[in-house]
This record gives sequence, C-alpha cells and structure tokens, in this order.
Amino acid sequence: MTGEKIMIVDDEPEIVELIELYLLKEGFQVISIQDGSEVIDQVMEHRPDLIILDILLPGMDGIEVCRQLRKKVHTPILFVSCRGEDMDIILGLSMGGDDYITKPFSPSQLVARVKAHLRRTQFTGQPKGELQMLTFPGLEINLLSHHVHLAGQLVPLSSKEFDLLVQLARTPNKVYKIEQLYRSIWGVDSNGDTRTLLVHISNLRKKIEQNPTDPKYIVTVRGVGYKFSAVPLDAENAAEA
Repeated sequence: MTGEKIMIVDDEPEIVELIELYLLKEGFQVISIQDGSEVIDQVMEHRPDLIILDILLPGMDGIEVCRQLRKKVHTPILFVSCRGEDMDIILGLSMGGDDYITKPFSPSQLVARVKAHLRRTQFTGQPKGELQMLTFPGLEINLLSHHVHLAGQLVPLSSKEFDLLVQLARTPNKVYKIEQLYRSIWGVDSNGDTRTLLVHISNLRKKIEQNPTDPKYIVTVRGVGYKFSAVPLDAENAAEA
C-alpha cells in the first residue's frame, strides 16, 4: 500500500508538518490545505484517496466542508478534533464523516487509522460464489452495485453505512458486540470510544427504519450490541394475521 494520495486540511502548521512526516515515511503522497473554503476545489482537482479534516478551520469549518463533499465524492473522511468538541464530532459523523481522532494524538495511531480506512475502501470485490443480493421483507441490498432499496425506493447510504448494514445483514440474528462490530468495519480497535459506531447505527436507522426509535431491522441487544432481524416484527405480524 504505497502511493495513495492523502489530503490534510488543518490550519496548524506544526500538526500538518508532523502528519506529513509520518505519511511520507510510509510512502503516501500528501497535499496540505489550511483554508476550508479551498477544499472542495482542491479535492475535485487532486482526487485524494483519503481526507484528514480538522473541524475548526478558517474560511469554512470542517462540518460544512464534509457536508458539501458528500454531495460530490465518497472519499473517506477522517475528522481531527480537539477534546471537548463532542457535539461537533457527532454532527460531523452525521454529515458523512467516516471516523475521527482527537488531539493530541499519536502520529502512528493516525497512520494506522489511515491504512485501515484505505484497506476497507480498496476491498470491493466479491469472492467467487458469494451472494450478489441480500433480500429481506421490504429491503434489498445489492452487494455488487452497493445499492439499497427500501420498499422499492433507492436509499442513499455512505460507504461506511453500507458496510455496516452488510456486515449485520450477512448473518441475520447473529449478535455482534459493539467492539467486534467496530473492528470489523473500521479495521482498528475503538480504544473504548465507540461514538463513531453509535452515530453510524443511528444514521442507518434513520434511513432504513420506518420508526428509528423502534427499529425492526437493526435491533439493540441490551448490554451486548446489535443484530440484524431477518424478518421485521411488523412483517411477522402481518404474515400471522
């Protein structure tokens, strides 16, 4: 894994220089930007493989940058934030961010996150003999096109939302522990901070559940984690009626 293009968006020169040093050492190409208002044009010009995006930026904050980028590209976005920006982190993930890391951070930990996201992005092929479609009452998941249809209507999902849905739906009724699910999708340990997963679960429920507060597909197993219900409860009731 060498030569991938990483874009760093941060207005603190010392942090940018440190991240650049470690990424270049690993063989990545690096593009650095300090002003949020320049990011959209630079992304469309350089087409980075991953974006490291600070939340607090001059010109345009990272939240708005992420929101606008998600209208154009599916490039993995790794937020960098200061401790205490919890609500900004949640908002950023809701806008389409894939993950986050808080300052101060270990540069080696950041590089490990970058590599994990790139591995997940590059794995797109289906093993020979694998199912191409997962079908459930009211829900269809196309593993080749990455399209999800709910009651016949296309549901737009981010890449991480799709990966999360597929991970759960491949093994209906299997209960996944929160840490196990995070490691499967993000490729690294959560180190006890599972907000990224919880926000993505919430986003996914808002998109595929008729009532996100009373989910039928993605069910919480209290004290353990989550499972995918192969037959939503309302479908079971209808069949028995």
